[in-house]
Amino acid sequence: MRKSSLPASDRSSDSTVPVVARGDEAELRRVAVDLAETAAAHVRRRRLEVFGSPGPRPERTVRTKRHATDPVTIVDTETEELIRRSLADQRPGDPIVGEEGGGRIDEASTDTVHWVVDPIDGTVNFLYGVPGYAVSVAAVRGGRPVAGAVVDVEAAATYSAALGLGARCVGADGVVERLRPTSAESVAMSLVATGFGYGTRRRTRQAELVARVLPEVRDIRRFGAAALDLCHVAAGRVDAYYEHGLNVWDWGAGALIAAEAGARLCLPPATASGGDGDLVSAAAPGIADEFEALLAGVGATAPLPDH
Repeated sequence: MRKSSLPASDRSSDSTVPVVARGDEAELRRVAVDLAETAAAHVRRRRLEVFGSPGPRPERTVRTKRHATDPVTIVDTETEELIRRSLADQRPGDPIVGEEGGGRIDEASTDTVHWVVDPIDGTVNFLYGVPGYAVSVAAVRGGRPVAGAVVDVEAAATYSAALGLGARCVGADGVVERLRPTSAESVAMSLVATGFGYGTRRRTRQAELVARVLPEVRDIRRFGAAALDLCHVAAGRVDAYYEHGLNVWDWGAGALIAAEAGARLCLPPATASGGDGDLVSAAAPGIADEFEALLAGVGATAPLPDH
């Protein structure tokens, strides 16, 4: 398994590309928050305009990706376009990598800031009107996130972090919460979040893994948005999280938020394709070693390729 650790909260990295604070992380976080909150307001408004109340969705507004169960809506694409336009105004020349519009991260470039964007993480939840979808924006340098923001659209809560500056959440009421994981000390009493892919082959294997993990933990939760799952670890709403097959736009901002809050993470390279099926995991520090051992013991550390 390819493994790396975010260089936050005094954790060392085993990456060959070191990332250190440059002094602009607070400003990059400000930009990420501004972009994510503006985009979230757009998503919130358009959810009502395009889909209205939960129920049948106009087919012209939805298409599918590689798998028939993996939807993308007109709101996904127009929201990413909105973010791209705003970034071009605020940070002209910075490369952008988006779930819908593509792009590429150059890990060897330690000076260039790449912006990684997921306009709606949790599109299925969004499509059905289920609370639990988010806008995720991360600034990446040298292949590692250095600032990021995740906005829970329905809750109007903004999670954000910057390298070396900690993680926080600003609620809809404006109250600022400094994020920290739970004080859990036993995996057996831990609440664990996970997620599933869209391909039948990967889903089948993920179901087998859940069946092996579930007897060893307090319970399992499946919320449906990886960025929010990582923020839930950061905020102490779950004790740990794992999932296979994510792309950097799924985990970029959330992973930094969890790391800056004090969680321990296992991540693939930012250039890895979700199709390769690498593992992403995060855990409260008191159970991190035991949780990693559990995942290894059930065979969850091996990639689950989607082919």
